[in-house]
Amino acid sequence: MEENLVTVAIHTYEKAQVLKSVLEANGVDAYIQNVNQIQPVISAGVRVRIRESDLAKALGIIEDMNSAEAVTEALEEEAREKSILVPIDFSDYSQKACEFGFRLAETMKAEVVLLHVYFSPSFNTMPIGDVINYESGQDEVTLKHVIEKVNGEVKKLKSDIDERIKSGVLPNVKYKQVLREGIPEEEISRYAKRHNPMIIIMGTRGKDKKDLDLIGSVTAEIIERSTFPIFAIPEDTPINSFNNIRSIAYATNFDDKDLVAFDKMMQLMKPFNIKIHFIHYVQKEDAWSEIKLSGIKDYFAKYYQGQEIFYDTLRGDDMLKSIDNFIAEKNIDLIALTTHKRNLFTRLFNPSVARKMVFHTKTPMLVFHA
Repeated sequence: MEENLVTVAIHTYEKAQVLKSVLEANGVDAYIQNVNQIQPVISAGVRVRIRESDLAKALGIIEDMNSAEAVTEALEEEAREKSILVPIDFSDYSQKACEFGFRLAETMKAEVVLLHVYFSPSFNTMPIGDVINYESGQDEVTLKHVIEKVNGEVKKLKSDIDERIKSGVLPNVKYKQVLREGIPEEEISRYAKRHNPMIIIMGTRGKDKKDLDLIGSVTAEIIERSTFPIFAIPEDTPINSFNNIRSIAYATNFDDKDLVAFDKMMQLMKPFNIKIHFIHYVQKEDAWSEIKLSGIKDYFAKYYQGQEIFYDTLRGDDMLKSIDNFIAEKNIDLIALTTHKRNLFTRLFNPSVARKMVFHTKTPMLVFHA
């Protein structure tokens, strides 16, 4: 009677092939299933299966592999330079994000990573968003032509950047360009998780310049997914450098995690001369909020001595309108806030404050994940 097969791992095609090879090199017969025979390299959820009698041995091999990978990642992390990740689509808006990235890198002594994710005809679904947009009829364009086009854009961007560095428009900082094939929000999140940037800087509109809904923006998706600070730059903001930021509004619900995010912001903004408005929105008077605010004032007075901090409560029936009015009244240059992890249903039908504001405000946003 044929022995049962059991699944020991589910990976991408490439990782499944690596694991299969390692297992077989150690005397464990392995099989992969769920491979797309037409485009195997884009298969997701590829199963690695073995005989049930080999399970204990296989698990030991996999544990050794994971341990070795963890050591390698730790060594790479030690040697890794500070980096600023700037996803680009070669639009004017992503070039503005690029300028921000270069100027911040000069201050922070960091490297700029310009990441472009290109869409391949081998994928069956089109991405919706503000990073990748090609002309109609792209379905007939071969992958080779897509890559040729992308490489041309990359070469042109490098030439432009080098010329601007030479002329003194941009600071002379270390930078590199990285290309990835796939869905933008997935590849950006994957790259950030692997390389641990200080911050991700993104524009909030893409090359098509069309109005975007609350589901479509890649920037909004990265805000929802990423655990790294996100600096989102609206298309028409007059600010072009962190040195131009003088006044920050930090929106809070008095969550304890807001204090952790606030400290991250203070570390990031330490080189710059700023004043901070700690703002809280309420629709009606709340005595408990006043008590929490009093406690936060004491906390900040103790841990951020010398920092100019103001405390404001916003009221009104429309939160976004109240924030808009406050920004105009106080000449706010940057809105900072914390977003929390949300499931897909909640994201679609009750978008977070950060996600709404990506499409609403003309003021740059700095978003931290709780």
